[in-house]
Amino acid sequence: MGADEHVTAAAERRTPTDDRHTSFEELIKAQAFGLGFDLAGIAALGPAETADAFAEWLSRGYAGDMDYLPRGAVKRRDTRTPLPGASSAIVVALNYGGTAPSGPVARYARGDDYHEVMWDKLDALHRWIEVQLSRAVRGKAYVDTGPILERDLARKAGLGWFGKNTNLINPELGSFFFIGSLLLDLDLEPDAPFATDHCGTCTRCLEACPTQALVAPGVLDATRCISYLTIEARGEIPLELRESVGSLLYGCDICQDVCPWNLKFSREATEPRFAPHDTIAGKDAHTLAREILAMDDEGFRAAFRKSPMKRAKLKGLKRNAAVVLEND
Repeated sequence: MGADEHVTAAAERRTPTDDRHTSFEELIKAQAFGLGFDLAGIAALGPAETADAFAEWLSRGYAGDMDYLPRGAVKRRDTRTPLPGASSAIVVALNYGGTAPSGPVARYARGDDYHEVMWDKLDALHRWIEVQLSRAVRGKAYVDTGPILERDLARKAGLGWFGKNTNLINPELGSFFFIGSLLLDLDLEPDAPFATDHCGTCTRCLEACPTQALVAPGVLDATRCISYLTIEARGEIPLELRESVGSLLYGCDICQDVCPWNLKFSREATEPRFAPHDTIAGKDAHTLAREILAMDDEGFRAAFRKSPMKRAKLKGLKRNAAVVLEND
């Protein structure tokens, strides 16, 4: 890098006010917090550390019907691939309320679709960066939909470690949060990766899983996971697993519920759009299951407008409702 390029890079890391005491990276993270995110870090893009482990996981058939995972496996090997030319990622987390009571619908799916909520905030952060630099910056926001190993990138940005239940765990927030990434064609100073594991000898998550989907510490057989069975799977729930589904209509929080880090550090959700929709709020599994079984397509669209539960489609929700009532 020549002298002129060094000057340009340094200028880009300062706001127009030339604040010499606060780096542009710190200002970016402060803005992320101002937009409502609970965690924020910066990572350099490049080869994904967990790419080989992901390939091994796919080879064992643990992805089940999620065909989009092997389709994007090559791109997931390097976080520079989804947006050619990008060199940095701002990785954020948004708490969705681990202190809320358990129920027939997993906590993350009770309010508005988290993809839209996260994208709105990440797009706002992107625009803010462009204003600060007085120029356009190529970038793209990803939230659980792109060919990125997001936990890998989040750990690289210093946000937490991989728990034995496979969730990213932060020592001050637990694991009830969404992860999002803003990939940018911008050189930013990365944060130090989260280098330690704080699960110790605890195996509560493995022991609590009703279907034994956690086949080893940090290894999930999705085809046995209640979240997969009630959301991603398109066929019938296997007979031998139906009783274990219990009263869970959509998703499962059990392996997070028992985690000591969540028991101690989970917080209430502060994002208004994550408040439970009327379709779900205050209803037990029996009531909600019967309402779903009585729905037609029009009623389904009205009841689950803006909800992530649309992913299972009406057919999937009716399948789940039937299993829940069988277990009632």
